[in-house]
Parts: sequence; structure tokens; C-alpha cells
Amino acid sequence: MNITVQTFGGTICCRPDTTWERENRDFFSPGCVSSIHWSPVVFARISKAGKCVGEKFASRYYDAMGFGMLMYIGDFLPDIASSSCADHTTILPFPLYNTIVFDNPDNVFSVNADGALLCSCGTEGCRKAIEEAICKSSVLTSVRTGDIIAVELAAPSLLSSRNDKEKAVAATFCDNDLFDFKIIW
Repeated sequence: MNITVQTFGGTICCRPDTTWERENRDFFSPGCVSSIHWSPVVFARISKAGKCVGEKFASRYYDAMGFGMLMYIGDFLPDIASSSCADHTTILPFPLYNTIVFDNPDNVFSVNADGALLCSCGTEGCRKAIEEAICKSSVLTSVRTGDIIAVELAAPSLLSSRNDKEKAVAATFCDNDLFDFKIIW
């Protein structure tokens, strides 16, 4: 299974499947790391295999969507490849939502850290962003059933550092809890 990411800057990269955290476990930062950065994402599950998917047909290649976040090892930024390979740093919660939920602009995704709002965004443009990412990424690599495609909604920014000792991170969408975990130093 591939986790393909379109960065906020438009670059396409893949994260190892060992980075995927879907069980809401706390993240224990490796001793060599001094900071964790993050970026909110919208993501979709690929439901049909394809290569060089055309814009007109992109909506046929995914069946469900969700919001999540990517964590990056700050010590390795701006190198996206090395900063995004740590285990359990791709927070993509399941179950996913039917794509029709993303047609309602009143549905809001919010992320908090230690009770302070970090991000709040609606669903407008999310389906279009996913479809564009499917087209762009499938030029270079095949998409397969079960793959995940994610689109960053903001550039990575500082989330936590060794000085924090612990940081509680939580998110909601449509008034439902998506994830709730701690970064532990």
C-alpha cells in the first residue's frame, strides 16, 4: 500500500506504510529528534487501479475521504523524504466519510494542541484537490486499490519540541472525534 502525498508546494512524494498511525496511539519521539512539525491533510482511499488518470475520470478512482495530519521530523526539514519516514507520523484516521460529506461547506475540520486551536478549515475545494493530486501523481506512479492519496492543506509548521515534554493533539470533523494522542518526549 502506498501513501502518496502532494505537499503544500505541489511536490509529489510517498511515505512508507510504517508511518501510518490509525490506532490513536501516543507518539514517543526518538531521542535524536529535537522538534516535530506538522501539516493538516485531506486524504482519500483509492478504489480503482490506474495510471495516467485524466482529470475527467479522477472522481472514479476514490470512494471515501477524511482529514488527518502528517508529522515531520523538524531536524531533517526541508528534506521532505528524510523528515517524513519516521514510524507513526502519518495520522490518517478511519473510518472514512462518504465523498458527499465534502460537498457541505458547513462541515469543519479542527485541530487543537494542548487545547489551543491550530487549524480550522472547511471542505470547500477538497474534492478538487484530491482529484488533481490523483492526476498529478498517477503520471509517475500507478495508483492501486487501497492506496491513500493525501494533500497538504498548509506548509509544515512547528508542533512540538523537546522543551514541551508532552503535547496533547486532538482533532474533530463534523463534530466527531478523529484522533486524540500525545507527543511524548
